[in-house]
Amino acid sequence: MKFETLMLNCLFAACLVLCLGVMSSMLILPAPTALAGAHTSAVAVHAVG
Repeated sequence: MKFETLMLNCLFAACLVLCLGVMSSMLILPAPTALAGAHTSAVAVHAVG
């Protein structure tokens, strides 16, 4: 019984860390549209030049 409880606690901790990492990266990183806009302008400048 202790082994199963330990495994469930470790799984809960791993899921919590993963969720916090994903949420923090969504809040910290810029929006995907800003990244896509920067990429298309860089492609347009490269194609013209």
